[in-house]
Amino acid sequence: MKQLARDQSTSDVLAFDVGGANLKAADGLGGVHAEIFELWRRCGDLAARLAAIAANWRPRRIVATMTGEIADCFPDRRAGVEAIVAALEVAAAVAGSELGIYALDGRIVSADEARTAPLQVAASNWHALARLAATQAACDHGLLIDVGSTTTDIVFLDRLGPLPLASDDAGRMASGELVYTGIERTPVASLVRSLPLAGQWRPLSSELYARVQDAWLLAGGLPEDPASLDTADGRPATSEAARVRMARMALLEPSLVTMEEARDAAEHCVAAQARRVARAIRRVLARHRADPGRIVVSGHGVALAERAIALAAVNRPVIRLDRGIGAEASRAAPAHALALIALGEIP
Repeated sequence: MKQLARDQSTSDVLAFDVGGANLKAADGLGGVHAEIFELWRRCGDLAARLAAIAANWRPRRIVATMTGEIADCFPDRRAGVEAIVAALEVAAAVAGSELGIYALDGRIVSADEARTAPLQVAASNWHALARLAATQAACDHGLLIDVGSTTTDIVFLDRLGPLPLASDDAGRMASGELVYTGIERTPVASLVRSLPLAGQWRPLSSELYARVQDAWLLAGGLPEDPASLDTADGRPATSEAARVRMARMALLEPSLVTMEEARDAAEHCVAAQARRVARAIRRVLARHRADPGRIVVSGHGVALAERAIALAAVNRPVIRLDRGIGAEASRAAPAHALALIALGEIP
């Protein structure tokens, strides 16, 4: 968990991004909160966690966007939206705040309107982020590539915001705008079926012994975090623990796999993932039949985004959002963007 909350003063706005695996919040002024929250396992705790986060800010207004409505603790998106909105209402009541929900048409609507049209507020965080990215790109046409822990969003932009090919998850995944691969949670077995380990190419099991997080730890695209146990086996997020997890993917004894071999295998994993994202970039650009003037990269998967851009051969200036708004705000970029929208700082 990372937190830069404003604990002692009342904020004008607190924006939540309620995901399926993480809760993120931002006030648009540099205050950020992010924590791992596996919604599909803990949906009953959501209201309490949101209320606890909001209590640190005591905002006059809470606004929210979401992607967690697709979590399989809910029978469908309508039920997911209703549950998340209800939890946000509890948090707003505890904090004494007004509540608004971000919709895919760019409006911030009431909780009742969100319930009436749940598919208009479901999976809306990319839209808010694209409006922020458009202000950073500041050109007639741009491209946003946002790489999070679970997914990658690829959104074509004009000067005011997104020019999407689709607005719902299924349509965006079909168009290439939503790639269900991220820098941490993607299973290794979904990217490659064999790896060079212990002196030869080995077939891999389909068990979740390792995630792509391990490959990026070994390849250098993610920093080690010995305190984090958010890994496939609950052991530390370090390169040594990642080496063990990679060995287990091939059902090998860890002692048989050297660190050099593990890093070589990791390179094959991250290269395969980068190719997948590069193909999606080319698909999105081909559908728009226009070249972006600039590319905005956000999220904590910058290493993956940069590899994919190079493979897609899109030779345009790249703007890293983390260098403009800070690393913490970039990781919680949809929440930060929504806070700025609510404050009237993004058109």
